[in-house]
Amino acid sequence: MSPYVPILGVLFFSAILLAVMIVASLVIGPKKYNRVKYMPYECGIDPTPKATGGGRFPVKYYITAMMFLVFDIEIAFLYPWVVAFDQLSMFAVLSMIVFLLLLCIAYFYEYKRGGMEWD
Repeated sequence: MSPYVPILGVLFFSAILLAVMIVASLVIGPKKYNRVKYMPYECGIDPTPKATGGGRFPVKYYITAMMFLVFDIEIAFLYPWVVAFDQLSMFAVLSMIVFLLLLCIAYFYEYKRGGMEWD
């Protein structure tokens, strides 16, 4: 028996399950559509009219996204360091402490500038 048979079986089962869920949602789902249901909703603010180059978002969304990226990169560097902490030299430990201090300074600066306040 080929090792691909179970994979094909799972794919076939997934396709059948997907088809059943789509048909069930079309049959069971609500049929009342109105104008409010089709209105755009942007994170609690009223949608802005589309300009020629696209709509504008407030700067606080970009600041939040940048903070998320910095936090994500911090975790990506911190996780392997924590896993291999007992095998590292003193230089590696000190370099990670410097890295964490620089991140703390960046977060403190962002906090003082008011970037973590959501109006």
